[in-house]
Amino acid sequence: MIRRILHVDMDAFYASVEQRDDPALRGKPLAVGGQPNRRGVVAAASYEARAFGVRSAMSMAHAVRLCPSLVIVPPDFTRYKAASKAVFAIFREVTPLVEPLSLDEAYLDVTENAWGETLGTTVAKRLKERIRADTGLTASAGVAPNKFLAKIASGWKKPDGLTVISPERVEPFLQQLPVDALWGVGPVTAKKLRARGIDRLVDVRAADPQVLRDTVGSLAGWLRQLADGVDERPVVPNREAKSSGSENTYPEDLTDIETIRAEIVEMAGHAIGWLSRKQMLARTVTIKVRYDDFTTITRSHTAAPTRDEMELSARAIQLLDKTDAGRRPVRLLGVSVHNFCTEADTIDPDRLPFDDERKTTGDMEDKIGS
Repeated sequence: MIRRILHVDMDAFYASVEQRDDPALRGKPLAVGGQPNRRGVVAAASYEARAFGVRSAMSMAHAVRLCPSLVIVPPDFTRYKAASKAVFAIFREVTPLVEPLSLDEAYLDVTENAWGETLGTTVAKRLKERIRADTGLTASAGVAPNKFLAKIASGWKKPDGLTVISPERVEPFLQQLPVDALWGVGPVTAKKLRARGIDRLVDVRAADPQVLRDTVGSLAGWLRQLADGVDERPVVPNREAKSSGSENTYPEDLTDIETIRAEIVEMAGHAIGWLSRKQMLARTVTIKVRYDDFTTITRSHTAAPTRDEMELSARAIQLLDKTDAGRRPVRLLGVSVHNFCTEADTIDPDRLPFDDERKTTGDMEDKIGS
């Protein structure tokens, strides 16, 4: 059976909620985020702001230089989460197979659906209408036989777009795509591929397998499948968290190593608190350090699973000692934990006579820019 997969992505979500709730902001270039004089970063930009080149993750100071008339509002995640909850409630009216990617986007498998619609296109249209009617917000949707194509399609005609890739249109659609449309191909990898003459997605098919492996390593086989439009991954509802952590951008650079260590310990404490609430253990600790010149590094350490506060904090500090923090000014710090398991997973299976087979599986979270 040919699957009918939707990727639904809310349009400029945070900014759209702000404009919906405050009519004075409608039609104006708007950015949600921190103030430029306090090293704020753009969390979301309205389409009016994007016309000036303002984008999320950009420093607010740079955004204001691009758009001097930019209106800046602080984020209000309580309202964003409420809007997200309303949208996902609509999704789950249609199908239980809803895979959240963030507050504002999800995959839906509507091959079978509560509305009894036989066409994914019709489901997508009805969803968009319901979202607008119930929340006052717009969404863009992609409809395709698999997740990879649906994700690309949803970003094809933003905002308020709908792009359908029927099985017979898959090949013509693939022929249009640049190589950086492929899952896992960011700017650096795209540059390497183009240096090897692999400019379009379909060029991957003709590439020498060894050249492809030399260029992208273990991604080679996956990229080859996507270049053929093949993606068999199912829509998985209620995905388990792959990581938990926090990070902070400081209004003034941190230069004192003891202050930096104290910040790392505090962030590690937040992650440990999350593990305790979830009754989970973590194998991997990762720290993130961004210096004053915006150079960003990460350091990770994997060991036996634990949620012991002293142990995880000590590992985070050991990772910090492998950086130039204290010798170079620090703009941002972050700590996160990964590779989760439960206490039951750590029990020696040889000591469980009634448990004749135990398996552990891992997966990789795939992302593509929208």
